Amino acid sequence: MSAQRIVVVGAGASGLSAAWWLARAGASVTVLDKGLVGWEASGRNGGGCSHYQSPLFKEEQRLWPQMDELLGYPTEFSPERIVMAVTPRQLEQYHYIAQMNNRLGHRVDLLDASQVREAVPLAGDNCLGGIHYRFGGHANPHRTVQAYAWALQDLGGRIVQHSPVTGFQTAGGKVTAVESTSGTYECDAVAIAAGPQTGALAVQLGIDLPLAAARAEMIVTEPAPMMKLGGVDGNGLYGRQTLRGNLAYGGGPHEWVEFGELGPATKPSTPLTRNLARRLAELLPGAAHLNVIRSWAGVIEMTPDGRPVIDRRENVTLCTMSGVGFGLSPASGHAISDLVLNGRCSFTDIDKLGLSRFDGIEADWREQRGWLAL
Repeated sequence: MSAQRIVVVGAGASGLSAAWWLARAGASVTVLDKGLVGWEASGRNGGGCSHYQSPLFKEEQRLWPQMDELLGYPTEFSPERIVMAVTPRQLEQYHYIAQMNNRLGHRVDLLDASQVREAVPLAGDNCLGGIHYRFGGHANPHRTVQAYAWALQDLGGRIVQHSPVTGFQTAGGKVTAVESTSGTYECDAVAIAAGPQTGALAVQLGIDLPLAAARAEMIVTEPAPMMKLGGVDGNGLYGRQTLRGNLAYGGGPHEWVEFGELGPATKPSTPLTRNLARRLAELLPGAAHLNVIRSWAGVIEMTPDGRPVIDRRENVTLCTMSGVGFGLSPASGHAISDLVLNGRCSFTDIDKLGLSRFDGIEADWREQRGWLAL
């Protein structure tokens, strides 16, 4: 019996992870992307791996410590995170998060200001305290996306870059081939994990997936002295310290953009990067003297309720992760592979991630929420 031919649209973390899981299961996999591997949100995020509110959380936590071995390439995964507060409101919020997680059995320790400063030497006198996630952690997004790509190719999978999908061929309500600028790819099933483009591609198949696209930005500083724990969040920021000591941080505010403007709209915006730099200096006063040496922007997509969609219609599996795709990618890829091959997720209940929750949503849902491009 010949291997199933699967086309995955999107070479970000979710799509590549799904492709890798599918190839591990013996499928013949081709990944198509309109640009480069990991060029949008998957390469432009803080690298966090601590999504306790997701039904994929347990699988995320199980897999991340194993990913270097499973993929055969480094992800630079490092466990645990600290979240520190510089305002009373932040401290109250973080204590609430700690209490909620501890009730769920996910250990989070409360830290006073002196304990935070001991763990995070770059913190200043403005630190009011914080929390210590004893789960989760962070990884290097660029390293990880490349690791997925190489591991997939080691299993015989193919990645076609600079190959925008232009349409689909169907028969009997199922997709039989994916058309792109590089050619037509026959398939037994297709998985679409193309970030903000997922909604537009789904429409071509008669599937309504409501999405809004936003620009997400990151800054990177000169190297700082190495901290005991590289994953430090707070003050509305997410990020990490790299193995070279650089501080890589993002966190909005995000700007809503139109789908047709995704190319030029992803250029960094000086006012936003300046805002990130100011808040990072407030969070880590010991690093306030460091120069910002790089900034970049990517594109994230958001569903109306801010939660991911992972669902299957006929032989089409859809995935859109609403800004949490990187950290959940080991688990989401596993779930997508399960849906493609078996029609159900084998390790957890993902019904709450189904597309049917948006049935009947108002056509002007973006206007109602104020999610409009400037």
